[in-house]
Amino acid sequence: MSEAGDSLSGNWEVERLLADALRPMEPPERLSGRIEDTFAAITQTAAEELSAWAEELSESELRALRDPRNWVRPVVAIGAGGVATGALVVLELRRRSKQKSESGLRALSGGVRSRL
Repeated sequence: MSEAGDSLSGNWEVERLLADALRPMEPPERLSGRIEDTFAAITQTAAEELSAWAEELSESELRALRDPRNWVRPVVAIGAGGVATGALVVLELRRRSKQKSESGLRALSGGVRSRL
């Protein structure tokens, strides 16, 4: 009987350790800032690349754009800028929803405390 009890308590210990190890964690705030800065830099670089590319086009190059093989540079810049801009929008929406939920929890806890 004691072997079964030791085995059972060992199982609970393993479950507790797994629960502690697999608990979700929020990334540090500076990581989020660095990611946003990186996406903003990518967006800015893509816009500058498109601007520089459009300014340096001559009449013959404009005619050459009819060939899809010459579309690589603008398509890559548009794609990179679009993805980075979309990621910035998602991060901002996520941050705003997180702030709303935190303020809601604080208001709820404040209401409970005031009733006690």
